[in-house]
Amino acid sequence: MGQEGMGYSSGKAGGGGGGALPMTAARARGASPLSTHHRSRKISRTFNNVKITVLCGLVTILVLRGTIGLNLSLPSQPSDASNATALNSSEAAAAYAAAVGNYALGPNVSGWDEQRRRWLAQNKGFPATVPGGKPRILLVTGSQPGPCDNPLGDHYLLKSTKNKIDYCRFHDIEIVHNLAHLDNELAGYWAKLPLLRRLMLSHPEVEWIWWMDSDALFTDMAFELPLSRYDNHNLIIHGYQDLLFEKHSWIALNTGSFLFRNCQWSLDLLAAWAPMGPKGFIREEAGKILTAYLKGRPAFEADDQSALIHLLLSQKEKWMDKVYIENSYYLHGFWAGLVDKYEEMMENHHPGLGDERWPFVTHFVGCKPCGSYGDYPVDRCLKSMERAFNFADNQVLRLYGFAHKGLESPKIKRIRSQTTKPINDKENLDVKAKMSTTS
Repeated sequence: MGQEGMGYSSGKAGGGGGGALPMTAARARGASPLSTHHRSRKISRTFNNVKITVLCGLVTILVLRGTIGLNLSLPSQPSDASNATALNSSEAAAAYAAAVGNYALGPNVSGWDEQRRRWLAQNKGFPATVPGGKPRILLVTGSQPGPCDNPLGDHYLLKSTKNKIDYCRFHDIEIVHNLAHLDNELAGYWAKLPLLRRLMLSHPEVEWIWWMDSDALFTDMAFELPLSRYDNHNLIIHGYQDLLFEKHSWIALNTGSFLFRNCQWSLDLLAAWAPMGPKGFIREEAGKILTAYLKGRPAFEADDQSALIHLLLSQKEKWMDKVYIENSYYLHGFWAGLVDKYEEMMENHHPGLGDERWPFVTHFVGCKPCGSYGDYPVDRCLKSMERAFNFADNQVLRLYGFAHKGLESPKIKRIRSQTTKPINDKENLDVKAKMSTTS
């Protein structure tokens, strides 16, 4: 605190009775220098005592405020709980808005569509399509850098990765499995955002970036994305229009499996999506906002799915024209309603359908096989993941004359006699066609 704040001036007496006293007083004619000096020292001691008293009073007030939670801006006993909640929500929103102002995923990118067009024109060896003319897709997944808390979790992460590699191999899709945190502020749910941005900028030859959680499995190996349906859209995500726009549900969309077009619009959406993600204070305060805004959302820190729903609802005019909410097939299929029906599906249907008859993706939402907690018992999750993996793996093994003895068994059996002849049937050369005609 400065001298003026403690009641001192720059050595000049103030006008009127409110002025600060000078440090030394002028000596009257004939007065003793000693008595004048004594009187000056006495005045100085008096003001030092006053300073100490005021300082102690301020310290006491601060201590009491911290101890009893004194807050003069809030009523000591709110009479209306809902008003108190609204006030807290307002405070959280203000604190969040102040904190996120400087956060960004990276340097601003503009004119990406034109930059990418020029790059493709100059690099003919890296076309944006694959043989057959389909747009080039990069499937992206990831898992934590270290080992799982539960050793079995690592085993199922391996199976999940093998499952994705098999699907990509059949459909001319490239794959990246990431283990690194590219932005330490965006760990956990949010780690996908900086990764997706980096891959878009690093792979201009890729038309679509497809994110898929590590706990999601392809369970229809023959189904192929209907990409021509999305010519005028840049984000493809599983969800339901009524849950989003009428009910504002926090599960209206699922970010466990979605596709971004490699374009400026997608980079802009990532930039607008990310500010709720930095860990610590920002994520906690943003979580309060999302819980107050979205129906059914529990009270926990901000997650990427809720933040995206909030963004699309609050800025509908800006984004929704380019968002395709897909539910005609299971880009995301909730595991609990599917895994016990696989035998029935195998009896009555075949791969290539992608919907409730033979789900394209089975996603183990709420299971944490790699961690030490989850919404469902670990044993149930692992058993169900084994069934899903074997259900999908049968579609691969059948191409070579084998199948699992049962959906809960890793052991296999021969289902076709060995042969010494090469494949000479056109259908046998079409892996997807063969999978879709074998049950």
